Amino acid sequence: MIVAERKPMNEILDMISGVNRLLVLGCRGCVAVCSAGGDKEVDVIASALRLGRKKAGQQIEIDTDTLVRQCDPEYLEPLKERGKQFDAVLSTACGVGVNFIADRCPGVRVLPALNTTFYGANMSSGEWIELCAGCGSCVLHLTGGLCPVARCAKRLSNGPCGGSVGGRCEIDPNVPCVWQRIHDKLVEQKQDKLLKDITPIRDWTTAGHGGPRRRIREDLLP
Repeated sequence: MIVAERKPMNEILDMISGVNRLLVLGCRGCVAVCSAGGDKEVDVIASALRLGRKKAGQQIEIDTDTLVRQCDPEYLEPLKERGKQFDAVLSTACGVGVNFIADRCPGVRVLPALNTTFYGANMSSGEWIELCAGCGSCVLHLTGGLCPVARCAKRLSNGPCGGSVGGRCEIDPNVPCVWQRIHDKLVEQKQDKLLKDITPIRDWTTAGHGGPRRRIREDLLP
């Protein structure tokens, strides 16, 4: 899932300077799971903004709402007209949601309440870890299901560097060396022969360096 975190409240207050009518718009997707932008967080942000503006001696009218998702057009239809009733919409979705609203709701000024960070797995309550970099060229079938792009500090494609010690990363000893784990996993799976294959130089164009990525499924098109 996409992991995000709320921007500092002072930054959000600066962002809405001059805004008199504000809609704080939540999302029940990924940002709700990571406790950054769901119903509860929308109420917290709205309350904090009211208090912040009151302390500054400035009035503001704030309304709140939460969509099922901000990255699907069917959920945005009501916002095309409703959004025009406000000076700005403060989105607590990931950056995709902010872009989606900006593209599809003409005349609606949309602002980001969150910083989008990474694709993460929920390890425990309040803890997420990046496990996928969304590089567009998956090699997990060669690495025991463990991603060297997201989980190696140097993004190495052909085994560990010479600096790992005791199975720990030389960049951050608190982080396990993923290549040590890949080795152990492939041995466990009796697939360690894969370690002898040299992975070609990665084509990073699939990671988005050539502009926005797009995927089309012809079989799903109307």
